Amino acid sequence: MRSFLALLILLAPIFALAQPGPEQGGHEVQIWAGGGHSVSGGRGDTGAFNAGLRYGWILTGPHLPGFLRGRFEYAVDAVPVFFAFQPANTAYGVGFDPLGLKWNFQRHGRFSPYLELCGGTLFTNHDVPTGTNTVNFTDQAAFGVHILGAKHNVSLELRYMHISNAGLATPNPGINTVQVRLGIGRFFGGRKP
Repeated sequence: MRSFLALLILLAPIFALAQPGPEQGGHEVQIWAGGGHSVSGGRGDTGAFNAGLRYGWILTGPHLPGFLRGRFEYAVDAVPVFFAFQPANTAYGVGFDPLGLKWNFQRHGRFSPYLELCGGTLFTNHDVPTGTNTVNFTDQAAFGVHILGAKHNVSLELRYMHISNAGLATPNPGINTVQVRLGIGRFFGGRKP
């Protein structure tokens, strides 16, 4: 609890004034890090930590009625840091997520919630999971919120990631993880409402 309060105090200046948030024609840049542990539906006893960079394009203005109202964003992630902590070894890898489909819901004060589906590739120095393959694909779904500050925003999200070699090797048990991801970035450009 003390750590959480200290984090809020350190981040308070970021939230003094809110930046505009996602707007049509605008862009998003972000650095992020996340991690979590495996869950049912694949190999267990595996932890994951990853960090990367994001670039996004807000492609539309507001669409849909009521609480669904929002803007569509396309994003790509470079993942230069990926660790899979397995019982047999720790695998290091790099990845690239060329498909990031993100729905930025209508902003509520300083909060801009979003849903995301994305996918990409992962290349590691050891098989992930052990005994399978060093080339894998990552399917992901996330729910998060941007907390808009004067110059930057902080993103906090819960992310489900499935890691699988898609049949490139046998067996193909895959790994399912639930991760928490924290990002720091900003939105820029775009049309104002």
